[in-house]
Amino acid sequence: MSGELHVHNLGKSYRSWGNEWRRVASWLTPTVKPREEHWVLRDVTFSVGPGETVGIVGQNGAGKSTLLKLITGTTRPTEGQVELRGRIAAILELGMGFNPDLSGRQNAFHSAGLMGHSQAEIQRTIQEIESFAEVGEYFDQPVRTYSSGMQMRVAFSVATAFRPDMLIIDEALSVGDSYFQHKSFDRIRKFRSEGVSIMLVTHAMGDVRSLCDRVILLDKGCSIKDGPPDEVVDFYNALIAEKENTKLNVEQRREEDGWMRTKSGSGEARVKKLQLLDAATGQELAVAQVGQRVEILLEASIHADIARLVLGYMIRDKLGRIIWGTNTWHTRQVEEGVKSGELVVFRLPFTCNLGPGSYSVSPALVSSDTHLTNNYEWVDNLLVFDVVNMDRNYFIGSNCLDANFLISRRTTGSAK
Repeated sequence: MSGELHVHNLGKSYRSWGNEWRRVASWLTPTVKPREEHWVLRDVTFSVGPGETVGIVGQNGAGKSTLLKLITGTTRPTEGQVELRGRIAAILELGMGFNPDLSGRQNAFHSAGLMGHSQAEIQRTIQEIESFAEVGEYFDQPVRTYSSGMQMRVAFSVATAFRPDMLIIDEALSVGDSYFQHKSFDRIRKFRSEGVSIMLVTHAMGDVRSLCDRVILLDKGCSIKDGPPDEVVDFYNALIAEKENTKLNVEQRREEDGWMRTKSGSGEARVKKLQLLDAATGQELAVAQVGQRVEILLEASIHADIARLVLGYMIRDKLGRIIWGTNTWHTRQVEEGVKSGELVVFRLPFTCNLGPGSYSVSPALVSSDTHLTNNYEWVDNLLVFDVVNMDRNYFIGSNCLDANFLISRRTTGSAK
């Protein structure tokens, strides 16, 4: 059975009635209202189709975890409906459902049994669960002796030991070590390639861009955007800055070449020109060669006096993955006391050691190492260029190491 999810006008409210008589009266008479009512989620509607991977993003308190609890049935909704089809595996709050006094092995049997698997099925799979978790002798020790990372290892191993129709993961993976995170995401990618539907809540935007087909953005308990990863993630970044900068404007449009351009800023400084140039001739380039010496030229027009001006760059590949990024705050090249009417020119020469493909440059004019303090202008994917390999040995990947093999041969003895 294919994993499929339909959420209709879902909402969750926490109510204070003042006393139990008032609560009981509300069951009999709809006109009796609670003393206080706090909606953490409201009017959320979306669907996840078979084999689709959907990310849920938003700031802390946006309602992400509450949404997953309503979907998995660990919390009842105040309004709306959830329709699930297929076998569901979920990893929500760390250690949810684990008995701290039972061992990892005992909890594995218990949790897998609650998922609907027979004792015989679990017995056949328990060795694989233990092997994947890699907690050693602790697998037979009480869970209360585990670190948070060890709990996550066992919980993930149990939830993914049997191929589900839909896999739902909250931010639990963020507590794991880098090695196990890679191992876990390899299994998630394998499920994805096999057609398993996946819902993923995370603050790691790189994972969202690389794994998800769609992304849903929650804010203050409401779904405010549902679309492709690049569109929603870039809008989310601009939204965060908008909350810190009341004068901020946000615009989005999809270009003819497929790149999403998101522009935000308060306007004190703006990008007047952004070009990729041949460093030797100064000629503007749309296509660069692997190993070519190039230069990014940016002209910033200043529309108000600014105490500090910082330029930041991000270079992304076609999938939205960040290949490289820095800013003049980190390179200690902050422009101080910039005046209205000035034109500030930034040049960034570098050797184009990128792999063949399409790339974008996202500039940000800010006042410090972050866009949350003063975001004068940030434009995602403002400059797009291609890289081709004309005279280098064939290679794959997004970076050219410009390396050659060193090979030697020696005699180890006469053959017998």
